Amino acid sequence: MTEPRATTLTDRIDRLFQVVRRADGGQHSHEEVARACRESTGESFSAAYLWQLRTGRRDNPTKRHLEALAAFFQVPPAYFFDDEQGSALAEEVELLGALRNSAVRNLALRAVTLSEEGLGTVTDIVEAIKRRESQRDQGE
Repeated sequence: MTEPRATTLTDRIDRLFQVVRRADGGQHSHEEVARACRESTGESFSAAYLWQLRTGRRDNPTKRHLEALAAFFQVPPAYFFDDEQGSALAEEVELLGALRNSAVRNLALRAVTLSEEGLGTVTDIVEAIKRRESQRDQGE
């Protein structure tokens, strides 16, 4: 088993933006996240400040700001602080992000009733498609 990879606060915030998407699949804007954080905390929280946190230009947010970000992205505040728990939560964030995609969610819901053999077949098919797309992308 590999050790959990330590990540910076910047990495963790950026990862949330990359993975947790709007219902239409688009990435949340700094302004919409900042607005939600302002509304939940009552404190100043600008899109520029959020951009600075996300890019590492600022790295010391208040506890309330991190709690507001955690609430917006629906992760526990520990995601930002605890390396071990952060790594475990990062995997859950990936899964949650994937399940917010309606096509992935539809496929997962259909797969729930499959036998172990059926799930193995679906996994093999998905892996074959991933390899083919990866090879195609490398050839471009």
